[in-house]
Amino acid sequence: MWQTWNTPYRKDDVEGGARALYPTMLESPELRWTFIRKVYSILSLQLLLTIAVASVVVTVHPIAHFFVSTGAGLALYIVLIITPFITLCPLYYYHQKHPVNFLILGLFTVALAFAVGLTCAFTSGKVILESVILTTAVVLSLTVYTFCAAKRGHDFNFLGPFLFGALIVLMLFAFIQIRANRSRKN
Repeated sequence: MWQTWNTPYRKDDVEGGARALYPTMLESPELRWTFIRKVYSILSLQLLLTIAVASVVVTVHPIAHFFVSTGAGLALYIVLIITPFITLCPLYYYHQKHPVNFLILGLFTVALAFAVGLTCAFTSGKVILESVILTTAVVLSLTVYTFCAAKRGHDFNFLGPFLFGALIVLMLFAFIQIRANRSRKN
């Protein structure tokens, strides 16, 4: 077990710059990188689960037909839309209870995945592709921004990461729209 409160701040931090980013930080760099890996692993699993459930909803047409054509399907759809909001409260209270928090997070993810799948089943694929590209661009650009800022030893400015992410989204959205308009003209 690490006793990080007794160890001095490490100068050989992989992500640290020339000066200490957080001089009063007591955690080791290994602990921070473990946390980062855990967060990205959970997000990756959530995205994969969303892709799996949404692709089943899109490809198996009786599922989408059930939600559209029956009263029970409409009621279930309303429950699936409300479920993520309901699960936020238990997620807040059980965020440190190990097996329970992952089960609630899984329920949250599956409910959103069904909503995404039904949206994909009844809309144009181009809209979904644009949202996937823009979301990926935001996640990657904010990750790169974070690592570059930490490597140079800079703390986050108030709106720096948000403005950087918004700029990337706007540039990509403009590029996608330019390409879409060119393909419509041809």
